[in-house]
Amino acid sequence: MLDKFKSIDTSMLSALAEPNRMAIVELLRNGPLTVGEIANQLGLSQPHASKHLKVLSDNGIVEVKPEANRRYYKLRSEPFRVIEYWATSFQKDMEKRLDNLDDYVQELQNKRKKDE
Repeated sequence: MLDKFKSIDTSMLSALAEPNRMAIVELLRNGPLTVGEIANQLGLSQPHASKHLKVLSDNGIVEVKPEANRRYYKLRSEPFRVIEYWATSFQKDMEKRLDNLDDYVQELQNKRKKDE
């Protein structure tokens, strides 16, 4: 299980934490876009959008597909699967703790009823 967590890179999470990069990721959820399309939709300059896309690319979040004289950026699924796996592990731990708490409360209630 820990092997999957080793692939979570804090620099990837840092890349996603920047608001413009998160906005780019949200745009790319709907499919591949060019730098120009991303810049127009977010109101960024093309160089600014390119800078953010480079960070996302360097961290394995997006990939680039050249097509004729354009470069299309699209999300890679692997980083999001790793994040989902990691987050789900916390959810499972929390659910176990809540189940244990429910069991404990039930035990206390049963004991109280016995004592009455």
